[in-house]
Amino acid sequence: MTAIRRLRIIEQEEAVSATTTTAAVRVAIATQDRKGLNAHFGSARCFDVYDVTADGWTHVETITFDTVSDEQGKHQAEGEDRITPKVDALKGCHLLYCVAIGGPSAAKVVAAKIHPIKMPQQSVESALERTRAMLAGSPPPWLRKVLAGAGLPVDKPSFVDDE
Repeated sequence: MTAIRRLRIIEQEEAVSATTTTAAVRVAIATQDRKGLNAHFGSARCFDVYDVTADGWTHVETITFDTVSDEQGKHQAEGEDRITPKVDALKGCHLLYCVAIGGPSAAKVVAAKIHPIKMPQQSVESALERTRAMLAGSPPPWLRKVLAGAGLPVDKPSFVDDE
């Protein structure tokens, strides 16, 4: 059985109401050390979850797992499913950033309506800043689709010249 721990920061009521009025994309970042995007999905000990808007981001929670696969796909105890508990714990997220993710794991993540994105190792802040910049500008089509699927408002780009 996989042990899951959740760490949430409880904010004051006015701070919570301010963030709930702005539509946010919920992003999960696979990490080993909570400092960088540096873990494969299956071997990630932690997932830091953030709400990202065009103005910035807010840490929502950290989800920690006691038992994980190594980066070669080998489990400590064969036969135990380590992917489904992770996917279940990440429900409600819109995007998942990780260094790598296997095909069967990606299929489970997509079935949970989470968009997995493989990215090179980098700091958590640079991954969040990249998302914030996309939201502040004109989001690419794949992100507009994620936003629409999450029920968040999406401005369609105008292709009409301003002459």
